[in-house]
Amino acid sequence: MRIGIPREGRERLVAATPATVAQLRKLGYDVVVEQGAGECASYPDEAYADAGASVVDARAVWESDVVTAVRAPSPERLASLAEGTTLVAMLAPHSEPALVEALRERGVTAIALDAVPRISRAQSIDVLSTLANVAGYRAVIEAAEEYSGMFTGQVTAAGKTAPANVFVIGAGVAGLAAIGAAGSLGAQVRAFDVRPEVGEQIESMGAQFVRLEAAQQEVSADGYARELTAEQERATMDLYAAETARADIVITTALVRGSAPTTITADMVAAMRPGSVIVDLAASGGGNCELTVPGEKVVTANGVTILGYTDLTSRMARHTSQLFGTNVVNLLRLLTPERDGRLTLDLEDPVQRGMTVTRAGELLWPPPPVAVSAAQSPAAQVDPAAQARATHEAAQRRRRRRSVLYGAGAALAFVLLALSPAATVSHLTVFALAVIVGFYVINNVAHALHTPLMSQTNAISGIILVGALLQLGSADLLVSAIAFVAASVASINIFGGFLVTYRMLGMFRKDG
Repeated sequence: MRIGIPREGRERLVAATPATVAQLRKLGYDVVVEQGAGECASYPDEAYADAGASVVDARAVWESDVVTAVRAPSPERLASLAEGTTLVAMLAPHSEPALVEALRERGVTAIALDAVPRISRAQSIDVLSTLANVAGYRAVIEAAEEYSGMFTGQVTAAGKTAPANVFVIGAGVAGLAAIGAAGSLGAQVRAFDVRPEVGEQIESMGAQFVRLEAAQQEVSADGYARELTAEQERATMDLYAAETARADIVITTALVRGSAPTTITADMVAAMRPGSVIVDLAASGGGNCELTVPGEKVVTANGVTILGYTDLTSRMARHTSQLFGTNVVNLLRLLTPERDGRLTLDLEDPVQRGMTVTRAGELLWPPPPVAVSAAQSPAAQVDPAAQARATHEAAQRRRRRRSVLYGAGAALAFVLLALSPAATVSHLTVFALAVIVGFYVINNVAHALHTPLMSQTNAISGIILVGALLQLGSADLLVSAIAFVAASVASINIFGGFLVTYRMLGMFRKDG
């Protein structure tokens, strides 16, 4: 079968790069690319030809067995699709019923890249996550361009400057990308999300998670967040007002099924400092800020800049196209199980079924719901009060068991100390104090520092190993046995620590 890669209309992206063309050919497909398709993404026609594709005109592309595009085709291009053609693109079937009907009438098999089910197995083909990741990164670049100061703090002979305060609303793919980019530039980043479980992800990236217990949100059966209640919405709006007033840069990412809820009101913008910047990543859905104008830059009367650009991913066309093309390759791997260049659509597969909009004149949209692990089935739901009582009783049982064990351990230790010589008591006291100090020191080390800490503990394990080796020649059999065990355990710690450190350092090597 032949795959056609068209040149997009107003879009700078392209659905395949020379690297992904080579991967498509390994699946057994012939690939044709429209002349100039990758020009705006810095991929010349010669690079496609070197990768094994044929560079042809638009007509030959749209007459292919499979057409993979970024955006939905124009009516003129749609008329070029023959019956039985498979179209793979972002089709927005939830908001473009006329396009869906046109595809059905032409007998086209339409696969929507923006309808990937929210399950872990489909992550490698999730183009929305790919685009969100790029948009989050680019949002920080755009904010840095508009902001009148530096992101990182500076200490110079002429004085010092404070770092920029960045507040990110939403810790999805775009939000986390923005947090990472802003943090790498040296800004002080705070972030909020109504899902409390993402707090650890935010903090692992060096940002501060703004907690608000009154606004904890559940996830629905399709993997998306549920809508906020009136009380939750009031609480979050109060939080947004306080955070935006202290922030230099605000990045909003709240977009639910293509619709953007209002998170920043005009009054909040009026309370922000002159020179502040708001980047509204939900501008395509109307915008999270009341003053956002999709596709444009707005400067308010009090000097706040609001960026509502909807083409952030196209502003990084080269890498976005590479990532998008990889998503397409992963999808076609799924659709080509025999690697023979023949597309096989299995509607029993929830991933393929969820993305298929039309097939052979049949309308398959909307697809049946796909349950995800984020939500419980009705049968698995229990009474919250009963669950709370069960949790409390289980915690009490654990506390009782721990009390018994601690008491038995204390009694045993008292007997051993009473029967031991004075020198042994002294050694055991030092050992006990070392255990207590070590426990509290390690317990208060941040999780992100555990791996680097492994290198430092190698030195401690080395001291233990030397001491154990000195005791292996003891005439006392018990002492020799304990020394052997200590030497074995210390050796494992040392070699394991160096192995972990070696692998960690390899992550920072350019050739790693």
